[in-house]
Amino acid sequence: MSSKLTPLAPTSAAQPDSSRPYFGIGLGLVAVSTASLLIRYAQSEGVPSLVIAAYRLSLASLVLAPFAVWRQASELRGFTRRQWALVLTSGIFLGAHFAAWISSLAYTSVASSVVLVSSSPLFVALIAALALREKLSRVVMAGLVLTLAGAAVVGLSDVCAPAACTSLYTFVQGSAFLGDVLAVLGALALAIYLVAGRALRAKVSLTSYIFTTYATAALVLVLVVSAARLPVAGYPARSYLWLSLLALVPQLVGHSSFNWALKYLPATFVSVTILGEPAGSIVLAALLLREVPGFVELGGSLLILAGILLASRQPRAESN
Repeated sequence: MSSKLTPLAPTSAAQPDSSRPYFGIGLGLVAVSTASLLIRYAQSEGVPSLVIAAYRLSLASLVLAPFAVWRQASELRGFTRRQWALVLTSGIFLGAHFAAWISSLAYTSVASSVVLVSSSPLFVALIAALALREKLSRVVMAGLVLTLAGAAVVGLSDVCAPAACTSLYTFVQGSAFLGDVLAVLGALALAIYLVAGRALRAKVSLTSYIFTTYATAALVLVLVVSAARLPVAGYPARSYLWLSLLALVPQLVGHSSFNWALKYLPATFVSVTILGEPAGSIVLAALLLREVPGFVELGGSLLILAGILLASRQPRAESN
């Protein structure tokens, strides 16, 4: 899973009949769908989840650094204290998102992890209702109910094998439950990152925004890895290929494609289209990891995606 884009960039009617924006969306979906696969490959080489998260954000920040320093140096120097506070908040929770979600893939299935972590739009709506006192519409509430029902079904799929069901106590003590919880915590952290980043993104350029938040998240994760005394080197050579591809493909190519498409397509359309990422991840996991979701898990995943889609279709001022 990767961090979702914030639907704040201005849209325009430029090139309305061009297929290029739709190609950009397709490229972005393929790129971000590889994230869970690359993470699993790195984990199979013995790389701890926190180290994977630190490498992903650190390498992405290093690639962005020359562009940010060269093109946005004056803007970065002009950041106010409030803007730096927003950068710090966004970066901390972006780091928490990747730490939780990447860790979840070590305990639960790709299908459960990517679908549960995609519930962040609903957490955004709940945070807005609690912090900003925005009223939850019936559409959002219906989407929330569908998503909760789907999450319960996904959990049930981990409890019940084709032959029998384990006890709830056994399930809670199991690794799948821990993975599901980590995925949900990753969604919550991502939602806080998006809410904190809205005010910042409205005032600064895209390059400055993603560079400062990625770099902050990378620094936080490096400090956590250092405190946990996890090794950052000495892994098999192939693991560094997976880590590099993770930073370049889903993080930079994927999200850059989405943000580029926002110039030509409505933010609502782009945001809803990104919900195709779990489907892409599940297909790749089935083909390359031989991890085929069962009917119960697939049904719960479809309920979650339906709930998110329903809530995402709710008109919002920032989508226009």
